[in-house]
Amino acid sequence: MKERIIEAVESYDKIILHRHVRPDPDALGSQAGLALMLKNHYPQKQVYMVGEEEKSLRFISKMDEISDETFQDALIIICDTANVERISDERYTNGDKIIKIDHHPNEDPYGDIIWVDSRASSVCEMIYELYETWKDLKGMQLTDEAARCLYAGIVGDTGRFRYPNTTEKTFRYVSELIKYQFSPIELYEKMDVKSLQDARLEGYILTNFQILEYGVGVINLPNKLLEHYGVTANDASKLVNTFANVEGLKAWVFFVEEPDNLIRVRLRSKGPIINKVAQKFNGGGHPLAAGASVDNWEQTKGVVAELIEACRCY
Repeated sequence: MKERIIEAVESYDKIILHRHVRPDPDALGSQAGLALMLKNHYPQKQVYMVGEEEKSLRFISKMDEISDETFQDALIIICDTANVERISDERYTNGDKIIKIDHHPNEDPYGDIIWVDSRASSVCEMIYELYETWKDLKGMQLTDEAARCLYAGIVGDTGRFRYPNTTEKTFRYVSELIKYQFSPIELYEKMDVKSLQDARLEGYILTNFQILEYGVGVINLPNKLLEHYGVTANDASKLVNTFANVEGLKAWVFFVEEPDNLIRVRLRSKGPIINKVAQKFNGGGHPLAAGASVDNWEQTKGVVAELIEACRCY
């Protein structure tokens, strides 16, 4: 599959890279890391990155602004996006061929070339693996900036190498990435920074979250509350691990209301399988980290009930 991806890249003069909406470090790191590799190795090709900007993660990479016409006859590479509903920038459908590179369960096998490895800690880990094959076949070189982006994504999706998706392969790749000229300390500092508003909302969460039966944690963050603290729904969602270390907690859910009243469901677990819960509510994800959405606060009760049942059966 990796060789098919390389062959496809070499056959196109124009390549546009996408990732999921509301990006995290792995989405941006894999998108930018691969783009930088391609720009360096194929300077004659047009390589672009698209998607909405995430202010707090601009230190990883910024996006390009391109016209609709640019998508014509382009190769589209979509990183870290499990299903088509989550692809940022719907113009991807105007491209000529689509490559999916992802590490979520392949519930939505879109694309002409699909490389999915749910065992990988991150898509950034997969991009480094792709680089190793590319290096052997075509002499691909990894730049310092590309290495920085891939490192950031791996750090983000492994929770500083603390999550169970961290493997021997993860550490081996990181040991190679760390040899390049960038500052991991600076990356950590930028990933850890939070606004005063975020810090105060974090205090509210710690004061008001509930632990229900079977170790289920719950916090509701309605839109009016977010407005009071001056934070966005996206900002609030990033605080999903605020009470993760509380004793007795098995799984937890953040309900975050968007301005349009859709309620985003952020699920996390220390063992019980939760992506099956997410799938029942228009979502999906990893076994221990998943997301979904519901239309109103009444429906959140159903999510909590399913989460309690998952923890009871664990």
